[in-house]
Amino acid sequence: MDDMKKILNLMSYYKLNVLHFHLTDDEGWRIEIPGLPELTEIGAFRGHTYDEKDHLFPSLGSGPFADDPSSNGNGFYSREQFIELLKYARDRHIRVIPEIDLPGHSNAAIQSMIIRHDRLKEQGDPIGAMAYYLLDPDDTTKVESVQKWKNNVVNVCMESTYRFCEKVFDELIAMYKEANVPLDMIHMGGDEVARGSWQDSPVCMAFLEASVDYNEPSDLERYFAIRINNILNKKGLKTAGWEEIASEVKEGKRVPDPGGYGKNMVPYIWNSVWGWRSEDLSYRLANAGFPVVLANVTNLYFDMAYNKDPDERGLYWGAFVDARKAWEFTPFDVRNCAEISLYGENIDVSKFEDFNALTDEGKKNILGIQACHWGENLRDMDKVEYVLFPKLLGLSERAWSREPAWEEVKNDKARKADWTEFVYRAGHFDLPRLDAWNVKYRIPLPGWIIKDGMLYANIRFPGLEIRYTMDGSDPDLTSPVYSGPVQAGGPVKVAAFATDGRRSRIQ
Repeated sequence: MDDMKKILNLMSYYKLNVLHFHLTDDEGWRIEIPGLPELTEIGAFRGHTYDEKDHLFPSLGSGPFADDPSSNGNGFYSREQFIELLKYARDRHIRVIPEIDLPGHSNAAIQSMIIRHDRLKEQGDPIGAMAYYLLDPDDTTKVESVQKWKNNVVNVCMESTYRFCEKVFDELIAMYKEANVPLDMIHMGGDEVARGSWQDSPVCMAFLEASVDYNEPSDLERYFAIRINNILNKKGLKTAGWEEIASEVKEGKRVPDPGGYGKNMVPYIWNSVWGWRSEDLSYRLANAGFPVVLANVTNLYFDMAYNKDPDERGLYWGAFVDARKAWEFTPFDVRNCAEISLYGENIDVSKFEDFNALTDEGKKNILGIQACHWGENLRDMDKVEYVLFPKLLGLSERAWSREPAWEEVKNDKARKADWTEFVYRAGHFDLPRLDAWNVKYRIPLPGWIIKDGMLYANIRFPGLEIRYTMDGSDPDLTSPVYSGPVQAGGPVKVAAFATDGRRSRIQ
């Protein structure tokens, strides 16, 4: 709770006025739902177990003990805590959009409802046991998600699944009401459903046979999204989800899917990796009338490593993302920030002849930009802050500053001049401010070279101190401060220091 409040305070200071709160996934269910205690009793804890009847299996290095409060795999927000966070966010002008990830990414929910089913059945209540059951008992489908979870998809042809969804939504709505905080949208996830899901489910086969609108198991993702959208619309809410809720794959390319989706659904677009054939999906959807949130992995996934360094924390499947990548994002024409591909190659945007540019009408449908911080691999708040800052400064600058001329027409010289001004302000004002707030941001590594016997060094953010040694020892606060080229002699080591005395990795 203290960590989340600190994040909300920092968001508020930098005008980040929406928190998309991802509350459920395969690895854990993190919000108390009255009436369904198994969701947190079983789904919020991980540890060694034979059958997951007491808690979930370990994952993501969470450790063997489900009763270890220090494990990053254990715990959840109680109803009272969530209401408290909603009020805290409201008082800082931050809107909280909750996400319940369905129909995929649902292992924690599925396992929890299996336990609920078994308990009630043993108590002689078979009808109650099936009330919120999420699987077809006769489904023999065997699928695996991209994260290697087996059968982690709820059955979308069973009414008990929609009863479950509505129960969870109603409890969330009640929490917002008690907090006196407006709620206008719930994020349903809708992403990464394992290919082949439901193909051997008798319930789904019977549904498809009787249906006029749906013919194949792959059509059922659309059916589920429309059902959820209808449920939420009747409650006065909009439906948000990842790009899959408003698109389909045709000839290997993801494109807008007009097949019954309401244009009030809000897709969040992440897949913009150059060469993956979805670079312009956000623009295609916006041009087609969908309200779109840009969450491009190439510039805005903050769990990506800062750079290609084996000692650097973070992932790299979609991009390398640092403060500059966030700062130079060009929302209205991503071709103007396309420089280096995931594989380190120069991007030639002229090769993307079928790229759909954003129209003037489509611009009106871009709701905003969002950075994504996936925290499953981070064990403590210091690591969270290391990943968030100073990237978040770049996000805030791009989200709230006026559109620069180099965003509309690519101009490297003008962009470099603006970047120079930004890093000066960040280094001299924002980083010392973060030091005072005890934010453990990433201190950039200094660059240095020896040329003609002289040591030359620099740093990305002016205002940070560069200290060096030439006797083999590690630089510390007593080491000389670099202020200009110096004669090199002996083994050189260089490091950058923040105003609170913290040091970067040694170069």
